[in-house]
Amino acid sequence: MPRQFPAALLVALALAIPARAQEAKPLPKPAALISDRVKDVPALTPGDAASLKPGTVLFSDHREAASTNPESGLIAFDAWRKSRPQEAAALSPWPDYKEPDYTQTVNGVAKQRHETLKVYVAEGRFVVAKPPSAIDLSAFANLDFLAKMDPVIRHKRLDPAEATPTKDPAAAFARRPDRPWCAAGGVCIESRYDLEGKLPLGVKLANKLELGTSKKIAEFVSFQSELRVLPPAEAAGLSALTKIETPVAGGLEQTIFWVNQILRFGKFLAVMQPAPNDPGKTVVTTYMALAIKADVLDRKQEYARVPVLKNLLPVQVLMGNSSFNTGSSISAGVPTYARNRIAAFADALAKN
Repeated sequence: MPRQFPAALLVALALAIPARAQEAKPLPKPAALISDRVKDVPALTPGDAASLKPGTVLFSDHREAASTNPESGLIAFDAWRKSRPQEAAALSPWPDYKEPDYTQTVNGVAKQRHETLKVYVAEGRFVVAKPPSAIDLSAFANLDFLAKMDPVIRHKRLDPAEATPTKDPAAAFARRPDRPWCAAGGVCIESRYDLEGKLPLGVKLANKLELGTSKKIAEFVSFQSELRVLPPAEAAGLSALTKIETPVAGGLEQTIFWVNQILRFGKFLAVMQPAPNDPGKTVVTTYMALAIKADVLDRKQEYARVPVLKNLLPVQVLMGNSSFNTGSSISAGVPTYARNRIAAFADALAKN
């Protein structure tokens, strides 16, 4: 989420647009670094758990391959909660999470603000050729593992007391209502991703042109997250989400609860269950969710006034539909990043 994105996570690139903007192009094929074994499917089904062979990863993010809508694959947060309530409860920062309401001070004037969000959700499923009892999830709930998932993202341990929602009253809307972040056996992490390719140049250009805002765009994405193995009682209910009837053997999640810009939250969730047709194998269902501030996606008019940017919407870069997307991490666009994160996790489980 994340995502984060988000794992995982993670979308400041949506505003980082080089000077020579181009028209949107059709939905791209995944980056070359993504193995052909990652197969796109319209949606995951319970039958996948019995028929899936080890080594293949199924992937779905609800995008329409032939769609001309640059927001294909995104859903309004409230619509997500209504249409897929179990998924929204599991992939939000906490089950009854709502769009933020907070006070914002502009030029000395305090105003109440309601923030509207749009959500990208990706699902993955694969089978590991060993039983759940042979998988130690605690081996994946640490900084070393995160560093292997995507080496270009740097991580360091964060003191839970220093988490932004905990110490900053202005960020109180991002505090968990039931407990402090990282107080339930999880580790708090601060991460940083420096934009790649031509995107930093785009940031400099956007900042120079100002685009109607005095707030500077950062050339990096920094985020804070909680990484933890789910307690058995909490993980047990996730079979309703995966729709696989075997009991849940374990769960791992990374929740991005604070980001420096563009993104509001993200989550990576992995659910382990015995394969229905072979208890000696483990079926793993993974999810990545990223909640983007809707006003970021509505900046068409701002870009239309700037000749060098008018042919490119922020959402086109975000969704990987621009010729300026690059690499295999966040700068490649959210869908490519999600595919790579899920495939890397599948490889790690198979090798561990």
